Amino acid sequence: MSTLRTPAGRRTVAFVAGGAVALLALTGCTSDPAEEKPTAEWELSAETPAPSGDIDSYSWVSYAEPYSLDYAYAFDYADNQVLANVCESLLRLNADYSLSPGLAESYEQTSPTTWVYRLREGVTFHDGTPLTAADAVASMSRHLDPEVGSSWYSVYQNVVSIEATGDLEVTVTTGIPDSQFSQGMAGSAGVIESAATLAEKGLDYGNSTGLVNCTGPFELAEWQSGESVTLTRYDGYWDDSLAAKSGEVKFVFMGDATARVNALKSGDVDGGWMLPVDGIAQLQQTSGDVYFGLNTAVSSLIVSNLDGPLGDVNVRKALLMALDREGILEAAGKGYGEVTSALTTESVWGGASDATREDAFGGLEEYPYDLEAAKQLVEEAGVAGEKIVIKTAPLGNDFAVISQATVAAAQSIGLEAEIETVTPSAYTALFSDPSAREGIDLFYTVWYLSTPDPLEMYGVLRTGEFSNYGEWSNPEFDALANEAVGTFDGEERAQKSAELQKIANAELPWLPLFAGPTTLYLGERITGVAPSVNYLYFPWAATIGAR
Repeated sequence: MSTLRTPAGRRTVAFVAGGAVALLALTGCTSDPAEEKPTAEWELSAETPAPSGDIDSYSWVSYAEPYSLDYAYAFDYADNQVLANVCESLLRLNADYSLSPGLAESYEQTSPTTWVYRLREGVTFHDGTPLTAADAVASMSRHLDPEVGSSWYSVYQNVVSIEATGDLEVTVTTGIPDSQFSQGMAGSAGVIESAATLAEKGLDYGNSTGLVNCTGPFELAEWQSGESVTLTRYDGYWDDSLAAKSGEVKFVFMGDATARVNALKSGDVDGGWMLPVDGIAQLQQTSGDVYFGLNTAVSSLIVSNLDGPLGDVNVRKALLMALDREGILEAAGKGYGEVTSALTTESVWGGASDATREDAFGGLEEYPYDLEAAKQLVEEAGVAGEKIVIKTAPLGNDFAVISQATVAAAQSIGLEAEIETVTPSAYTALFSDPSAREGIDLFYTVWYLSTPDPLEMYGVLRTGEFSNYGEWSNPEFDALANEAVGTFDGEERAQKSAELQKIANAELPWLPLFAGPTTLYLGERITGVAPSVNYLYFPWAATIGAR
């Protein structure tokens, strides 16, 4: 995926903490990291209490202003948590990460390379005009237009045609069998916008001037650049079960983590996703509630240079073994989560049998903290004294913790290491501009999956893929991933994905650190939303009403 594609690019700020951290607890210059560390108490919730009724309005805090509300570029948390309530996709991604019909009331695969989507009758855009197949064709075709440069191009990379085969029917043909395409229709890649609006707004579409004109339960009423976005209830919405319970929702942008916590504590704003972890304990003492829910994100270090010392798989293993990941989780995430050696979470393995899921996760090398073994691997590789560069940005405490802990770990096993700090916008360029990665060996990401399929992750690591930032290549992996893409039986595809997960675990093209839950705060006035990362693609704000 690309853009100003930020493939998963701007997917970098999931578990943002605030405050200072003691890095001595993270590296070899400390006490034994195997010692028991304090563990945060938390449990997953699938839902929050149902609302007692409607509410006139409520406010919501976001860590950042959307980069764009053009669905072709909506590729980050700040963008999609707003857009999901305004624009809708052909399919829906539910709170349990299952799929169901959305704007397409039905869909079927009529051949290994053909998908047919039948649109609902009676759906209107926010300007009152009806949804037609022509709108779907125009919306979907933008992802194939190089002038657009869609962040979601990879979903469409095998598509050869998108045609209206009826007033409310769209047929998509792929050049090869592609099991991943239709799953992508539940996210931003499947959003349908008015063709007339796209033509009228041109380059202003999706910005604070041009806004959007979609079909969701809320319409985009106002975007005050640098301050807020306001949504208002769309009374002509087609789905009575998701009619908005609030007349208005105001998203307020607050980049400072402490300010966000204080605004939630005081009731100046009613709720928010992605809580600063240093503030969770404070928020738990208020009259509101903190919830932890399903997530698909893994915090990892991307190896972006295989021409340096990290080109040796044993050096990559050594670095991972020199990182006290339990200590990092405690410092960066306050213990909300768990260390992982996989690049996926079990939440995206719903199509797999219990045996396949156990196979995918049970047999992985865990790379326990072992400084002496790590030093030995570096010595045997003959790279002692060579330098690696970690790029970071002032995006949150987790960025600071992980970059400093990585430098300390590298130095503790005989490598030289340094941190290069850049602006947030320059950091975003790492995910879209190869020149921005020149001379950089590692950078941090919180990479979430947008579909209920682990193959979404491992497809990214094939040779030549845009988001394969280190240009890692493994012919066995590529062949197996390509087979999996063409496999439509969910269990059979999951078995192939399990093998892909094992190869990635053995070769470490990215270094997995930990996985944490989705975090949510609801103040004393509101309730009703499911605490799940599906908030990025599902009209969650419509479910919130009065306590």
